Amino acid sequence: MRLLVISPDYLSHALPLTQIGAAWAQRYGDVVVATGVATRSVVEAAGLDWVELRLGAGHNGGVIEVEQQRGQEAAHLRAFFDATRAGPIETLLYQADARRHDLMHEPDRVLDRLVAIVDTVRPDRVVVDHVAFGARSALAALGIEAATVVLGHPTALVAPGEVYGSPPEWPVCLRQASSDLDELSRRCKVSVDHLHEVSAEFLARRSPAVGSIPDLTSTPGRPTIYVYPEELHHPSRARPTGTSVGALARAETLGAFTVPTGSGPLVMVALGSFLSARDDVLATAVAAARIGKWRLVLASGSSSPESLGEPPDGAVIVRHLPQVALLQHADVFVHHGGNGSVTEAAAAGVPTVVLPFSTDQFAGAAAIERVGVGAALAPNTLTVDELVGTVDELLTAGASDRSRDLAASVARADGAASAVDVIRELGVPPVRLPRHLGTAGTW
Repeated sequence: MRLLVISPDYLSHALPLTQIGAAWAQRYGDVVVATGVATRSVVEAAGLDWVELRLGAGHNGGVIEVEQQRGQEAAHLRAFFDATRAGPIETLLYQADARRHDLMHEPDRVLDRLVAIVDTVRPDRVVVDHVAFGARSALAALGIEAATVVLGHPTALVAPGEVYGSPPEWPVCLRQASSDLDELSRRCKVSVDHLHEVSAEFLARRSPAVGSIPDLTSTPGRPTIYVYPEELHHPSRARPTGTSVGALARAETLGAFTVPTGSGPLVMVALGSFLSARDDVLATAVAAARIGKWRLVLASGSSSPESLGEPPDGAVIVRHLPQVALLQHADVFVHHGGNGSVTEAAAAGVPTVVLPFSTDQFAGAAAIERVGVGAALAPNTLTVDELVGTVDELLTAGASDRSRDLAASVARADGAASAVDVIRELGVPPVRLPRHLGTAGTW
């Protein structure tokens, strides 16, 4: 049986989707991953076939560099970083206004390319990233029902009463004024409505026989898979249908990386492939490591190590870290709340300090705080003393025990294998391609 995996050209999306593809290949047969050039090496390193499909204007194969982005994407990225410095509401408002640019990019071109891919690959099952709305609209135009994978906090697939892009839960330190939340919800609703209008116009023009489809932000796939620990789902939230498979365990070795020696706690700091650009926050972590006498390992990403201040003796500051391997040695992990960091720390049983900046990171930080496997701090007002004190508290409180319990639960879920079972048993095979599609002006 052949599986087609459709992923945005970002490492944080392509990596977990490729893990699912690799698990499928071990059990059922061929896998083709359709994504961009930046993440091709990830696909091929997993032994899977790659085919080019560009879903967005941007790309990120590991560390995003503003200067390497196409066209207006560099300016878009700078504006995003500026918004993160202004605060959570400003960041989420910016992301709401930019949503069509990010998530419904050139749907006609995507459809044209998918026609060729599906015609060549002839998959038995299709899996697509939930937020790849352009690809999901194109699949709808082709009459193909696909499994969707929700990466990140489960609120990425909104429940009744929620609006995509407006966090339904906030960590204590970042709770916002009700008037600001009302405005955020309103702007996010405008954005969602616009996405739906664009999708409806596209389908009416390219595949009128399909008719309209529901709002994709709240529409599950056939089936839907949540890559997030079940314990971090809010117990009272009316979650849409789907199966939670926890974390996707990934094997990694330290290679030539040397873990710092000494008597202090090993604290790992990484803000992800985007937010490593926030050198001010990384500099605070470096200063905290000196005061707290940590054994520090830090991913500088797109920030210059020289901009981060004087590190403590023995600290290792490099562009990339073998994060999964290092989590087997870390005492505390300081991160931004991205899907990979949350799920990898959960699988390793390491308590975390979350510094959320954008999207679903706020809801993820609130979940970690609520369950007691870490703490959340506001990155823009973060102080050295605050970070040192929070790390000390996690080391002496019960967070380590609760984190180990969470890791045991994640291991039992066997994420990638569980995802493959769900796709195999509940997935809907693609139908034959339609003979005629409406014009796009690109054929």
